[in-house]
Amino acid sequence: MLNDLLDRNAAWSAERQAKESDYFSRLAGQQRPEFFWIGCSDSRVPANVVAGLDPGEVFVHRNVANVVHSSDMNLLSALEFAVEALEIGEIIVCGHYGCGGVKAATEDFPHGLADHWLEPIRRLARAYAVDLAQAPDLEIRRDRLAELNVIEGVRRVAETPILQRAWTRHVSVRVHGLIYGLKDGRLRNL
Repeated sequence: MLNDLLDRNAAWSAERQAKESDYFSRLAGQQRPEFFWIGCSDSRVPANVVAGLDPGEVFVHRNVANVVHSSDMNLLSALEFAVEALEIGEIIVCGHYGCGGVKAATEDFPHGLADHWLEPIRRLARAYAVDLAQAPDLEIRRDRLAELNVIEGVRRVAETPILQRAWTRHVSVRVHGLIYGLKDGRLRNL
């Protein structure tokens, strides 16, 4: 299995170099992405692939269900680095329909450590219970909850001291909420 992965990497590297001889030296020379992407760990939603970007064009942080926790030092460190060091001007919180983390947050049985991580999604489900109940089926209800989680993530990113300091200094940083459709491969602006 690992040997297959290494062989695929070697083939990809050779193909990239054949198409563009300075590709890797250019990537190694400087990291200047335009976007900071906060996305889900789901293997079906790799940021650069779904956004049609090359490596080096997007700085990425991923976690289960793209939750923005105010105490997540990993996320906050990446956000601070993106804004302060990389001077990124576009921050994207991106969720996706059919999210397993959102599904787990709506189930009534234990999921181990994930239960603590997904608590903000459970709170959203409780806060929007009346609206979510209007959805005709469970899948649509969960997809709407995935959208609400993105919207909440945008709000939480905007409230961080990192963004507040940047905006006080008149740094142009915008925060966007996107949702990705697994069934059609499209990103939608929320």
